[in-house]
Amino acid sequence: MAFRTNTSQQLSFTDSASGLTAREQKALDHSWAKIFADDIFPAIDEERFRVLYSTRTQSKFNTPANICVGALIIKELFQVSDDDIVESLMLDVRYQYALHTTSYQEQPLSDKSLSRFRKRCYDYEAAYHVDLLHDCVTDLGSKIAKMMKVSPRIRRMDSMMIEANIKKLSRAELLYTCVSKFVIFLHKSGHDALLAGMEHYYDPNDFNRTFYYNDSSKTDGCLAGILKDADKLLTVCGQDFDDVTEYQLLVRCLSEQTVVEDAVRRLKEKGESKMDSSMMQNLSDPDATFRKKAGKEYRGYAANVDEAAGENGSVVTDYQFEQNTYSDSQFLRDSLERNGYQEEASTLVTDGAYFGEDNQKQAEEKNIKLVPTAITGIEVPDIYADFKLNAEGNRVLECPSGYVPKSSSCPANGNGYIYASFRKEQCLNCPHRDECRVKVHKKYVP
Repeated sequence: MAFRTNTSQQLSFTDSASGLTAREQKALDHSWAKIFADDIFPAIDEERFRVLYSTRTQSKFNTPANICVGALIIKELFQVSDDDIVESLMLDVRYQYALHTTSYQEQPLSDKSLSRFRKRCYDYEAAYHVDLLHDCVTDLGSKIAKMMKVSPRIRRMDSMMIEANIKKLSRAELLYTCVSKFVIFLHKSGHDALLAGMEHYYDPNDFNRTFYYNDSSKTDGCLAGILKDADKLLTVCGQDFDDVTEYQLLVRCLSEQTVVEDAVRRLKEKGESKMDSSMMQNLSDPDATFRKKAGKEYRGYAANVDEAAGENGSVVTDYQFEQNTYSDSQFLRDSLERNGYQEEASTLVTDGAYFGEDNQKQAEEKNIKLVPTAITGIEVPDIYADFKLNAEGNRVLECPSGYVPKSSSCPANGNGYIYASFRKEQCLNCPHRDECRVKVHKKYVP
């Protein structure tokens, strides 16, 4: 598909807005569409998206990039689906006016236009590590801030949880789904010879029969069967399907959720190694991660928003989207690195989770004054102050009772926490056990 800029933006004799009555025109001029059409849409830079398309002019031309971007912005403003945007553009003159399509005989968006545009942007980012949509939106934010006379010298930053649209699965359901998806792939690709005894997995009713129509007494037997089938698939497939997504997800799930002990595969128990929040939550969105914040569970992602604020309002000037295990402190470091040195001194207001000596120093180097707000946070037991740390302050050397930890580490994700694990027998009879709020697992105490 070839690229060309959007030249069909002038009014024509058949323009749908030309037939409006004076009353209707007045209502349109006072609607959100007028501001969007006059200020936001013209500021969208189409040229940055030229790299997504072919240079062959004989090919079919693209749906105008500024219309796709404008439609995506409106979609987020009104929290509607792609289908709603496409339908509204066909039937509502406000949407046509906002996107400068009132002169089109046929509206340019179809049911696949936005998804294909997003995919092109995603593929380009995966290949070249350049997020064209992010660059476009932040550029728009800067232009809008100037129009609103909002100075970038005063900014604030905060993060939010983005819930993934996935079902919460039990560990057995997750393992079953991984096995089932790979079996279905093998069946559809003509490898039925590998599936002896596993044909039931590609029956659409098998999931319900396995989990919802069985009583709880049969759960252990079902799980054992699933793990046995998974091991069988690993054996018969070898390395022949290493490039297949369904096989990769099955291998990942087994490595995260199970261990092989005495030649028998079983589920990992709580506290065993490498069981953390980065584990896959659902096959439908394998990148979604788990996080518990303010007593609530989240499965999905985290968004970090940087906005310029002033008397005339606030405008988002930068954002970042990551797995929800990403720390606020790391979000800040990424933002400082991405935006570079500020020619004009500015103030950035954040909550306490972003603050730290290293972050403050890095902000000063970028000509930014970091101002943390006062937050209470989680109450920390007084006894934690009696733990002895190494000189760098990133490892526990000894607990208040004098025990040396089995292991201690400070993850590189920037959350500032130090983790230490002690032998179970050391903590069970310790007088400080309740104060330390330990969680006793089978073999050790984190």
